[in-house]
Amino acid sequence: MSKGRAEAAAGAPVLLLKYLQEQNRPYSAQDVFGNLQREHGLGKATVVKALEQLAQQGKIKEKTYGKQKIYFADQDQFDMVSDADLQGLDAKIVALTAKVQSLQQSCRHMEAELKELTSAMTTSEMQKEIQELKKECAGYTERLKNIKAATNHVTPEEKEQVYRERQKYCKEWRKRKRMATELCDAILEGYPKSKKQFFEEVGIETDEDHNVKLPDP
Repeated sequence: MSKGRAEAAAGAPVLLLKYLQEQNRPYSAQDVFGNLQREHGLGKATVVKALEQLAQQGKIKEKTYGKQKIYFADQDQFDMVSDADLQGLDAKIVALTAKVQSLQQSCRHMEAELKELTSAMTTSEMQKEIQELKKECAGYTERLKNIKAATNHVTPEEKEQVYRERQKYCKEWRKRKRMATELCDAILEGYPKSKKQFFEEVGIETDEDHNVKLPDP
């Protein structure tokens, strides 16, 4: 055992006695070990041995429930508490509980504010962002100026005419494709070869051969 662990083991009874008296509530050896191990580095075997030693010396009380032993401070060492004192303690608990809730709420608000401030841009970052936006805005302004100054604008009437012509040609395209398909299907009914061979012999090229898709109506 290292020197540090030996010192911790030697001082364990005093530490555990003080802890049980301050908390004044029942604990198992596992509870005590879990509560004090991180802060004081006590091993579980050391905790169990110290608790058994204190119980044997009569400094703490030990109760067995099934296979588990429970340890707690000797209640004889504490003064009797009157009903009035208990009521006062209950009132104090209620007040402290309300204060804790208020502080927790305040803490949550401050954490939210801190998170917002942490995620916000710094002054230098904002200044850089402003310069970038101004530069971008100037580019859009210049582009708009050139568009307004242009003389080759398309009027709404011309635009509508283009759409009408497109619709007309697409309709005719769809009609002729349907007629050609029906004609080819009729010929292929008595054609001894495959459709692909027929197209190659006749020299027919389809929209699909050129990756062309008929626009939606």
